[in-house]
Amino acid sequence: MNDDKNKKSALTVNSGIPQPPSISLDSVSKFIQKKKKQYTVDEYVRGIVHGDIKILSQAITIIESYLEEHQQIAREIIEKCLPYSGKAKRIGITGIPGVGKSTLIETFGKHITDQNLKLAVLAIDPSSEKSKGSILGDKTRMEDLSIDNNAFIRPSPSAGTLGGVAHKTRETIILCEAAGFDVIFIETVGVGQSETVVHQMVDVFLLLMLTGAGDELQGIKRGIMEMADLFVITKADGTNARKAVITKAQVENAIHFFPATDSGWIPRVQTCSAQKKQGISEIWNSILEYYEILNKNKFLENKRLEQSRYWMYEAINDVLRSKFYNNHEIKSKLRTIEADLMQGSISSYTAAMNLLKEYFKEM
Repeated sequence: MNDDKNKKSALTVNSGIPQPPSISLDSVSKFIQKKKKQYTVDEYVRGIVHGDIKILSQAITIIESYLEEHQQIAREIIEKCLPYSGKAKRIGITGIPGVGKSTLIETFGKHITDQNLKLAVLAIDPSSEKSKGSILGDKTRMEDLSIDNNAFIRPSPSAGTLGGVAHKTRETIILCEAAGFDVIFIETVGVGQSETVVHQMVDVFLLLMLTGAGDELQGIKRGIMEMADLFVITKADGTNARKAVITKAQVENAIHFFPATDSGWIPRVQTCSAQKKQGISEIWNSILEYYEILNKNKFLENKRLEQSRYWMYEAINDVLRSKFYNNHEIKSKLRTIEADLMQGSISSYTAAMNLLKEYFKEM
């Protein structure tokens, strides 16, 4: 019996792998707080002015937030960054879906960064009217530009705003300028809604068009074409090269009927192939000439002042709209009045007037 006890078993149990120390809730909390560090307004401004992209991105997120506490911080950041802004070239780029905006921005952007200039691309993605969701895929479509140290791409959902321009894009421009960016692109969703909001935040407005504009001209509102400072016929290569020449002539003929611009600049029509990198330097040279003319006659300075006035009124409208719909009494009465409206017992105008009277009575 004793011999049996002294025999070694065929089964052995190893000591096993040492287990890591348990993670306490306190350590998790400290990690989260560290990862989500909250900066003061002065820290945000200091980081932005010194070109810290991480802090710039966080500041833009605060600007885009609808939380009241974030809006207050955003206003302070913008005010303190304002003295450092105003030196960048602001370029709006629009065109129908499929015209090649992302491809052009990629190639054109590289042309700019290769000159050791810093470029910020504010790419506005379409948002779903139902879910408010957005694809935000511009970085995947701009592979070379997205890894360029002189480029910063910020995709933002348009959230259904007029013209496809993201909420607070103008304020984002101020931050990017304060961060030292020399050129700022604003890519819009596309032609279809009014592009006035884009025109009111940029210096030069590029309208991209495809070959075969004879038909396309019918689908573009004259007002949008009148706002354009530069028309660019894209994809002008291969079998499209000859068509692009014809399209250029058609567009040039069309803009002859437009009223003369106050700036002294005569809109130009150019062709390009972003994939072949043809016509890109010509576009940039036209833009530089545009700035030279408008700086010389002081029109650009006055244009930006007029834009500031426009955005003051837009800000008033936004604040009034927000305060109205967030008013407690309005929220409680809105459903009742809406139900009366849907039953046909009250007109739309009367419903609106009743709500407005209630709101101003509260004030």
